[in-house]
Parts: sequence; structure tokens; C-alpha cells
Amino acid sequence: MTQVLGIVDIVWKGTNIPVEKGGKFRIGGIKNTAVTYGRKVGRAQEYQGSEVSVTTNLEKGQSLTALLNPGEGELQVRCDTGQTYVLYDAFLEGDLPEVTGGEGGKIPLKWAGGTPEEILA
Repeated sequence: MTQVLGIVDIVWKGTNIPVEKGGKFRIGGIKNTAVTYGRKVGRAQEYQGSEVSVTTNLEKGQSLTALLNPGEGELQVRCDTGQTYVLYDAFLEGDLPEVTGGEGGKIPLKWAGGTPEEILA
């Protein structure tokens, strides 16, 4: 039986961030966009950045300000199927997240970055 993706681990600036089930990632690169003209459809290429969206929980003793550091850094998306995607220019994107109490201190996180390096184990 073939193994498929199940667990995604996140490492942000050297720190492992445990994430809840359901995290998403999209690797960046060149994409095709349909261009309609007359009775034809052509394609134009454009660049689309990488996106990583996960939810973690606030743990006792954890520094929330260190986690939400606004600077760029290395983000690793490690898959249990052996792939690792390394974004060297990642940054947290969007508004600062709200921390939800009573549900484990849920913290939604979203990173953006360029084209990752793919490492296969």
C-alpha cells in the first residue's frame, strides 16, 4: 500500500511549531493564466508566491512575540512522505492573528515566500 501525505511539520526560524490537522501549503512558481482574445484562448505566464497556512496552539511558557516576529526567515514544511520544502525568504503575512481562548489558544498563522527548495528524503 502506498503512503500519502498525513502529517505536516513546520519549522520557523529553527523552532518546531506543532500544528493542528488541516494545514495547507502551496509551493510558488510560474503559473499559466488564460488570456481570451477574439475566439482564441492563449496563456500568459506569471509568478505566484508560496503560501503556508496552519493553526497552532499557545503553550505554557511559549513566547507569542517571538512566534509572531515580523521579519523574514527560513520556513521548512516537512511532510511525513519525505518531502521538505524550504522557503528561505518566508514572512508572516496579513494581520496579527487573534488568539482564541478556551480552545487551546488557537493561533492561525499564514506565511508567504518565494519558490521553495524541494528536498526529497
